[in-house]
This record gives sequence, structure tokens and C-alpha cells, in this order.
Amino acid sequence: MSSDLSSLKVGVCGIACEACPRMALGKCPNGEAGCRPQENRMCQIATCAFRKGVALCFQCPEFPCETTKLGPISYGYCCFISGKEMPSG
Repeated sequence: MSSDLSSLKVGVCGIACEACPRMALGKCPNGEAGCRPQENRMCQIATCAFRKGVALCFQCPEFPCETTKLGPISYGYCCFISGKEMPSG
């Protein structure tokens, strides 16, 4: 297995494009480019990142947030990797 990750595409939500079911089925709305921060009626995460001026959701100082909960990565894991506690309740 190669350790060269230079060609790995990561979507704005944080998952590898190659692991995305839509990409695997050839149904990504952005084609081979994958998900990027832009106004996107089908992805609130991409729209939010675009509006906040970040390339990846977890580059945002507000990460994780309510919009994060809409993505493919569990909110609990997002809290863990950010070093922030999950809100109780």
C-alpha cells in the first residue's frame, strides 16, 4: 500500500471523495473535482464553508456546529477531534 496521499481528494465535509457513495456511483454533482466550498443547494456544509471562507469544515473556528450535524461524520467524533466537549442534553 502506498503512503503517497498527495492525490487524495477530501471533500469539504472531511471525507475522502473516493469513499463517498455518490462519487463511487459517478453521481457527484461536481464530477471528478469532488465537493468544494461553494453555494450548493444539495449540501449545506459546502455552502456554509463557502460563506465562512474555509476550504474544509473543520478549519472553521465554530467547528463543530449545528451544520456539522448534517454531514457524514458523526457529531460526537467531530467534537472529539476538535477537542471540544459534546453538549449535554
